[in-house]
Amino acid sequence: MDEKITIRQERISAEEYIDFLKRTDLGSQYPKERFNERIAKLVKNASISLVARNEAGAAVGVLLGLTDFAYWLYITDLGVDRAYEGHGIGRRLMASAHEIAGGEKDIAVYLIANDDAIGFYEKLGMEKAEDVMQYNKIEWTGFTVE
Repeated sequence: MDEKITIRQERISAEEYIDFLKRTDLGSQYPKERFNERIAKLVKNASISLVARNEAGAAVGVLLGLTDFAYWLYITDLGVDRAYEGHGIGRRLMASAHEIAGGEKDIAVYLIANDDAIGFYEKLGMEKAEDVMQYNKIEWTGFTVE
């Protein structure tokens, strides 16, 4: 790929993020309940919000994360436009987020990986953890953003 991709810290709008989700595999990870309202909260409140854009200015990669900037970074969303997969955008987004949060010497990274993405995260040096607790009582009607 000869096209220049730029990654910047920026707040993506809910509308642009929903449009982006249609071009990624992230579009099926959310419950249908109050989808638009909850996406608006997500993009507004993420501690780290990174957007990769192509030369035309279109979002081709997004990373959203929550961090305390001292110990932990939780990646809530990492997606790359299907047409741009395999070109290092996801790797660059992860490295940028880790550095912004405080760097690998101080910050542990956690996330929930889709089964299809496990190989990608393993290539980044991540390992499956078995010591994570969860509390999940939310309503969840699956659907895909289209």
